Amino acid sequence: MKRFEYNTDGADIYRNSFAIIREESDLSRFDADEETVAVRMIHAAGQTDLAKDIVFSTGAVRAARQALEEGAPIFTDVNMIASGITRKRLPVDNEVICLLRDERVPELAQELGTTRTAAAVELWKPRLEGAVVAIGNAPTALFHLLNRINEGSFPMPAAILAMPVGFVGAAESKQATIDSGADNPELKYITVTGRRGGSAITCAALNAIATAKEIL
Repeated sequence: MKRFEYNTDGADIYRNSFAIIREESDLSRFDADEETVAVRMIHAAGQTDLAKDIVFSTGAVRAARQALEEGAPIFTDVNMIASGITRKRLPVDNEVICLLRDERVPELAQELGTTRTAAAVELWKPRLEGAVVAIGNAPTALFHLLNRINEGSFPMPAAILAMPVGFVGAAESKQATIDSGADNPELKYITVTGRRGGSAITCAALNAIATAKEIL
């Protein structure tokens, strides 16, 4: 029976992977903090051309990292992201919150005439100020959050990782994030234009933000 030989050194695999990404991707427009996050996102996607679609608002990585270092919670739209965050990378064992399964959500969704993921965002309000938001699945959650912030009924989070994936509303919700940031420079965000996104890329970005060390 054929036996396959392969690299079993996890740290070496990461180092080689990141070296390949830096060789094959155009990262020239990113600053040092942004590059580290972009490399992790590309690694999660397995697509070096993702670099051209990644957008950082000015100071977004710095704002998100500082918020985490100061103990800010992380709000996510789906439990997959909450599960994918590497806890040992978090600077102060930050709380990770997903309220999609909260018992209030189904009734609230019906009342608001929206999806459960969007309705769950309503429950973020009391602790949203200065928090880090990671949306990697539901465009409706991102649209709902932006509308509430833009109308002044929600406080401003420290940063929004706006990376929903899909064919209906995903690209539009991310463009809405960019447009909202243009109107209000206080809104800090990281996004991926177009249809691509998802939990893996979102978690990768958050894990890179959580600590500047590329490999633990």
